[in-house]
Amino acid sequence: MREAVRVAPSILAADHARLGDEIRAVAKAGADLIHVDVMDGHFVKNLTLGPPVIKSLRKTTKVPFDVHLMIERPEESVAAYVDAGADRLTIQAEATAHLHRALAQIRELGAKPGVAINPATPLSSIVHVLHLVDLVLVMTVNPGFGGQTFIAEVMPKLRALKALAARRHLGFDLEVDGGIDSKTAAVAAAHGANVLVAGSAIFSQKSYGPIVKALRQRAAQARLVPAPLTDALV
Repeated sequence: MREAVRVAPSILAADHARLGDEIRAVAKAGADLIHVDVMDGHFVKNLTLGPPVIKSLRKTTKVPFDVHLMIERPEESVAAYVDAGADRLTIQAEATAHLHRALAQIRELGAKPGVAINPATPLSSIVHVLHLVDLVLVMTVNPGFGGQTFIAEVMPKLRALKALAARRHLGFDLEVDGGIDSKTAAVAAAHGANVLVAGSAIFSQKSYGPIVKALRQRAAQARLVPAPLTDALV
């Protein structure tokens, strides 16, 4: 049975003066997850919110928080983000020398661990931790800022991950983030993605319900005719 496609609005693109209202609005619009980008100004140039803000926002909805740490040495901070309310906590493979330990720590703290890779990072860097994660986030832009153009060249990574998961009997989500709109959502879903992070495509609209529904429907239709699988470690 094919897993359902889920939509995770990224509040990086929301009105930051009204974050609580924005989260309530996308939750009402049918968001499956709330995607929260955390940036430290070092791993990426941008600087965003931290645990105190997340803890405050956590009160606005029961929709799970999908927190993505784009920070150096995430193992030093994961406890604070889990305590703040992260239900799913994803760390960048490139940001730590102790990836195995950091992922295990996240699960021990009670959150679902995820690993993210940048467009230029090969899958060979994470094959040894796939059994430890609940999700793999394949970045479809270079991280740091919203509103960037989708990088289609990373799609073979999704096919390869799908093949690896099938061969090893693993059940992690395949998540994509960056340049996701109705068109690219279909492309990513056809290659195996089942969680779509979308920021500008959602928060640029006057009404969030129709675009959330459109993203989910386009992706679900595309998954009926999936792209071929591959074992290539690209």
